[in-house]
Amino acid sequence: MTTSPYEHHDYDVLIIGAGGAGLRAAIEATQRGLKVGIVTKSLLGKAHTVMAEGGMAAAMGNVYPEDNWMVHFRDTMRGGKMLNNYRMAELHAKEAPDRVLELEQWGALFDRTKDGKILQRDFGGHRYARLAHVGDRTGLELIRTLQQKVVSMGTDVFMECKVLKLVHDDAGRIAGCVAYWRPNGEIVTFSAKAVILATGGVGKSWKFTSNSWEGTGDGHAMALWAGARLIDMECIQFHPTGMVWPLSVRGLLVTEGVRGDGGVLRNSEGKRFMFNYVADMFRAETAESEEEADKWYDDHTAGRRPPELLPRDEVARAINTEVKAGRGGPHGGVYLDIASRRSAEFIRRRLPSMYHQFMELAGVDITREAMEIGPTCHYIMGGVQVDADTTATSVPGLFAAGEVAAGLHGANRLGGNSLSDLIVFGRRAGMGAADYVENGHAAEGFDMGEVEAAVKEAIAPFDRTSGENPYDIQRDLQEMMQTNVGIIRTASEIDEALVQLDGFTERVRNIAVKGGRAYNPGWNLATDLPSMLSVCKCVALGARERKESRGGHTREDFPKADPEFGKFNFAHSTSGGNWDSAITTAQSPLLVIPEELKTLLEEAK
Repeated sequence: MTTSPYEHHDYDVLIIGAGGAGLRAAIEATQRGLKVGIVTKSLLGKAHTVMAEGGMAAAMGNVYPEDNWMVHFRDTMRGGKMLNNYRMAELHAKEAPDRVLELEQWGALFDRTKDGKILQRDFGGHRYARLAHVGDRTGLELIRTLQQKVVSMGTDVFMECKVLKLVHDDAGRIAGCVAYWRPNGEIVTFSAKAVILATGGVGKSWKFTSNSWEGTGDGHAMALWAGARLIDMECIQFHPTGMVWPLSVRGLLVTEGVRGDGGVLRNSEGKRFMFNYVADMFRAETAESEEEADKWYDDHTAGRRPPELLPRDEVARAINTEVKAGRGGPHGGVYLDIASRRSAEFIRRRLPSMYHQFMELAGVDITREAMEIGPTCHYIMGGVQVDADTTATSVPGLFAAGEVAAGLHGANRLGGNSLSDLIVFGRRAGMGAADYVENGHAAEGFDMGEVEAAVKEAIAPFDRTSGENPYDIQRDLQEMMQTNVGIIRTASEIDEALVQLDGFTERVRNIAVKGGRAYNPGWNLATDLPSMLSVCKCVALGARERKESRGGHTREDFPKADPEFGKFNFAHSTSGGNWDSAITTAQSPLLVIPEELKTLLEEAK
């Protein structure tokens, strides 16, 4: 039993994060008979998972019987530009169908085919329609189902509890964490035999993002500080379609399901421009009408996937190019048009959330007019380097799953792979942590010195009578990252970002906060900023070193992919253990793909 001067709780497995990955991990570990606790920065049910609306990818073959795990594996690897951990892609493709059926058994209500099977829709980068979905609110249904299961099992959930730092034992094993309650600012400690990070993404460090306020990269940073490695941090996915107007909803996601159900992209001239970004063998301007262009594309792709459903990185770059060429809308976006392609009844039935989102928030009736959209920072492919089978990190006792973990998606994530990632590797994280605990590898002791150092640093802003406002720092950081390490990068911009990030380090050291610790959003942000800075530094360092364009990383000065850079990930680590410690970047060779899987990748090119 740990002796702590603060409120304290002991668990076998502690899960930080209550999204799809965290909840699925909790279910697995609880079913193994372990004492499990979940800590969430926000409220149960408010995870970023709910914003993944279009569906979860699984090769069930319900719409196209010829679909199978091998095609899904190939699509994922090719979409990731071969930077993926092949074993994670293999496990994901093989296990996703069973995980979807499991959700159905637990009460998830999926849309159906005419013969009663789970309906699957088209999505970018997938050869076949394979996204199991619930209208355009699949993530919400996933959270609802898993949450109900977790609550029914009696799992302890600590809401509005912000984790500051992971804590070790004397042997360097993870022994728990130190946190504080957002409602009253009081410190709380947790000891655990194993910790699973399921903290989600990093998007709040960019000006345009679909991420909610929680997405500050806490898990990425805590893993780095604890001794784990982060990989592929330069690979940021800018979702092609986020709302650009009004300002109050800038960045709010427009599901890929709109394009999957027939929506097309048009520029300010009304032209369906994505044809111009298909292979050089065809350009839209050679067609005399949109109908002729549609027919040509259908004839040459077996009618399975329109150009709007190319991988997200390609669509986002195309939109960016149109806007820069002066063919964008009045608010800096392009137009997503489903009104001219589908009936109003179809749109309201298939896309009810999108219909209400635009009607209520933007005054746009998507059954009658086009939506103005643009690329928004949505997802990071980079994260904690983990073992594919167990999700274990390089630090004993620490596991990671979901967006905070890297490897499955490589340089670019295919739409719909995120939700199935959560349930496949959330389960495996629960299994890996349970095996670790049951095999007697757990930490002995709990370093209270680490706890006290973290607490002292967290409350220091209250002791300063003058200093920086955390909101000013966040605003400036977002502007800088959007400008210098955004969707298109150059060496000079990245170098400028690294110089400025050193300046931000000094600014964060000088944050001053007024008021008390209870429900103090300024203080809450002050405790988020160290994580944001560590993440931004890793992103910029990886972007500087990867002198090529691959997936979610585009260098204007190195516009093509370089085969040599396709042989390794860039891995970031620090030996200092703190947010302002120096970060080292090195090459981490990719796993060698077995011949039988390599053969699959060479098929049907």
